[in-house]
Amino acid sequence: MKNYKLLVWSLIGLFFIAGCGKPNDPESLTKNNDTSGGYKIVKKMATSGYAQDLVKNENLIYISQGEGGLIIIDVADPENPHVISTTTQGVRGYSTKIAMKDSVVYLAAGSFGITVVNVADPAAPEVTVSNLSMKPAKNIHIMGQYLFTAVSEQGVNIADIGYPTQPEIRGGLYTSGYAMGLTTTSDSAYLLVASGEMGLSMYDISDFQQGYGIYHIVGWCDTPGYAEDVIINEDESIAFLACGTAGLQIVNYADTNDIHIVGSIDAGGYAKELNIKDQRIYMTTELSGLQIIDVSDAYNPKLVGIVETQYALGVELGEDYIYVTDEDEGLIIISYPN
Repeated sequence: MKNYKLLVWSLIGLFFIAGCGKPNDPESLTKNNDTSGGYKIVKKMATSGYAQDLVKNENLIYISQGEGGLIIIDVADPENPHVISTTTQGVRGYSTKIAMKDSVVYLAAGSFGITVVNVADPAAPEVTVSNLSMKPAKNIHIMGQYLFTAVSEQGVNIADIGYPTQPEIRGGLYTSGYAMGLTTTSDSAYLLVASGEMGLSMYDISDFQQGYGIYHIVGWCDTPGYAEDVIINEDESIAFLACGTAGLQIVNYADTNDIHIVGSIDAGGYAKELNIKDQRIYMTTELSGLQIIDVSDAYNPKLVGIVETQYALGVELGEDYIYVTDEDEGLIIISYPN
């Protein structure tokens, strides 16, 4: 009888151990297929939290991972990455988007605002500010010494990060929709905002007043879907928007009185985040993985590759590799075509 009870409790113990594993677990590497365009997964690495977004600085990858805070991974050897540190103490809320200036990382955490982490020593990061009142923090963008935070229905907040570890909240602006993603032009003249169901809105920030200015809307373009992210090609005055179920929408903003869609492509999934290199857009689409789109002709974009992953969210482009954060599989490292 004792042996029977011991067996039962042993099986129960094994069940709980199996159920308390890492929140994500990389499956075997996806095989190259006809739709991959030559892009190949070289490594999948489970993270201790649900990988959301990432930035790369030299050989280190910094990942926001939901309730798991911040994880730093050394990718000097892409086929054998290893964890440098994980920071959860002082990191409140669910960390989603991430940005970096010098040796300081900023995490957007929704209703818990912005978390600031000093990573001068990557092996021992230090949280310097928690729950900074820029809420609900959906996305972040750095322009010089200023941190722009998309705060959904509240618009955009601006903070001075001249002293990077201690942001000073300045002014902001209300947007025509729910601010989700944002970027600025290199001359700091315009702010472009992916505004959810309202599409793309554009603001004049040329009279910046150290973040205290009054910034007027100068143009707007309704887009299908839900605008989540925006990046720009300034040479051609073209904005690329990840628009959820409407895929990639391409907008010409050269004339602020006539901002209009010039191209689009929807290859499935939910378009979430964008990056660009060599006239190719790299777009995460959650359940439909990473999509690569040739935009050398913005009026006629072409899908040139799909890398299948479980739930792709963030994308960062290195010289030799692409790095994707996948909520289910962790960090995914992808090689460019030969």
